[in-house]
Amino acid sequence: MTRPTVLVLLDSPARSVEEVRPAVLELITLGRTLGRVDVVTLGAPSVEVLATLGAYGVELVHQAQLPTSVPEQSYRLTSVLASVLTTAVRRNDADVLLVPSSFAGKEAAAVTAARLGAGLVVDAASLSWGGDGAAPLRIGKRVFGGTWDTVSTVASDPAVVTIRANAVVAEPAEVATSATVEPLPVEVHAPQVTVVERTLKARTIGRPTLEEAAVVVAGGRGTNGDFGPVNELAEALGAAVGATRDVVFEGWFDRYIGQTGVTVAPRLYVGAGISGAPHHRGGMQASQVVVAVNNDPEAPIFEISDFAVVGDLADVLPQAAAVIRAHKESQQAG
Repeated sequence: MTRPTVLVLLDSPARSVEEVRPAVLELITLGRTLGRVDVVTLGAPSVEVLATLGAYGVELVHQAQLPTSVPEQSYRLTSVLASVLTTAVRRNDADVLLVPSSFAGKEAAAVTAARLGAGLVVDAASLSWGGDGAAPLRIGKRVFGGTWDTVSTVASDPAVVTIRANAVVAEPAEVATSATVEPLPVEVHAPQVTVVERTLKARTIGRPTLEEAAVVVAGGRGTNGDFGPVNELAEALGAAVGATRDVVFEGWFDRYIGQTGVTVAPRLYVGAGISGAPHHRGGMQASQVVVAVNNDPEAPIFEISDFAVVGDLADVLPQAAAVIRAHKESQQAG
């Protein structure tokens, strides 16, 4: 078979693309194992972004050119993004479309797959061609709250796949390229939905987003509403902060991890004061390493933990943060 073409969505909340998120670099890294990787974007990539893409082996960036009838505040709507992705796949005869597993990404991927008549798999963790290096595409993912590993095959051409964050380690290409931008004219009707207002929530400097974080520190009812120790440990680790559903319902935090909330799969998950109810476990059980801190030795979360600490989180987390900071300082001094 000829070398397949893989398209990766370079998503950005702003009109201009000023950074390449780690999740996108992971998609590009995974895409290189399948074939040639191109990128599609709605925004104009900066010089720094193009340099980063080139370091990861991307040669072409397809920048969508939308009609003036589509207002800029509507660019992030599912119908508009799906039109861009559909056009990019058809124009480039792409074999695989890879999209980050955000809520918006999964919605757009589903609509795109329906328009293309393509097979769709969401929250995948691995990709490979068949045994002879040809189609069909084999897609691995974890299901049932991280308790089963499955492999699916997509016989259609193209295949549309969303990849969960931290599925692979992002690595630059052995040979860097020079990424160039090509316009991608997109025909799309004015969306029926009108965006009245859109406000971007500023991200804490030095902290990753919860969905894409390689390290997550989460707090439960055992915090009694005091997230100070949780934030202190997260600051030391450079981690994202999450919570359980009950904590959010109490008004102690704003985002929760669980079956109906955010699904995370970090390389390290630290749960503090979390009992381990099925709802929460369904959103974090695919984590690679689970550390639990709870003063109840019978807490269900200990059943799935790789490392368990029985103790008061108000004592344990600050001590852990202090040791981590001291270790970092000694490394910097050395």
